[in-house]
Amino acid sequence: MKQLNKKAVILLSGGLDSATCLALARQQGYDCYAMSFDYGQRHKAELNAARLIADHLCVSDYKIVTIDMAGIGGSALTDSNIDVPEEPTDGIPVTYVPARNTIFLSLALGWAEVLNAADIFIGVNAVDYSGYPDCRPTFIEAYEALANLATRRGVEQGDIAIKTPLIHLSKADIIKAGMAIGADYALTVSCYQASDSGEACGCCDSCRLRSKGFADAGIKDPTRYMAIN
Repeated sequence: MKQLNKKAVILLSGGLDSATCLALARQQGYDCYAMSFDYGQRHKAELNAARLIADHLCVSDYKIVTIDMAGIGGSALTDSNIDVPEEPTDGIPVTYVPARNTIFLSLALGWAEVLNAADIFIGVNAVDYSGYPDCRPTFIEAYEALANLATRRGVEQGDIAIKTPLIHLSKADIIKAGMAIGADYALTVSCYQASDSGEACGCCDSCRLRSKGFADAGIKDPTRYMAIN
């Protein structure tokens, strides 16, 4: 049963991890307010997926916020002149979007203040992930400290929490957890270079992690892949 005024803002990308995060927040009794971003990313299929997920999981409100991260570029996800790698790479990959989670969390924090919500959910993972620096526990801990210093609620109550229920889970464990509580992964799009209709390339790092996760979990992968000529 939901507790009155137990609100949370959930960052919803349209991918597997954020869909699981939303399902977990809902299971925990939160009134869920989902937020996605049209930030100049390579494709909009993930935003279409996010809308479907938000509807499927009955969020209390859903916003798509537009920001221009393509204006600064520096990532294969925001600059069409940088190719998405289709083989594993060393170090932080070119699909890392500079300061993305810092910016996304800041906007979620602003909406949380408006809603008088103490909790923000983000589906970052530090086990089966691409090596992004803003997915690490140390980043989340630092941002939570900042949130409690930088906001009225943080100063007056000191109870703002950045919830990361997936951060120490393998992709297989994330999938199992989501399947158990009603996440529909057929709605999700994880590919870095998906088609307009949401078909995945099957080659990028995100596709590889997703495919391996379903295989390791022993669950059929519902991903739709592009036809190979």
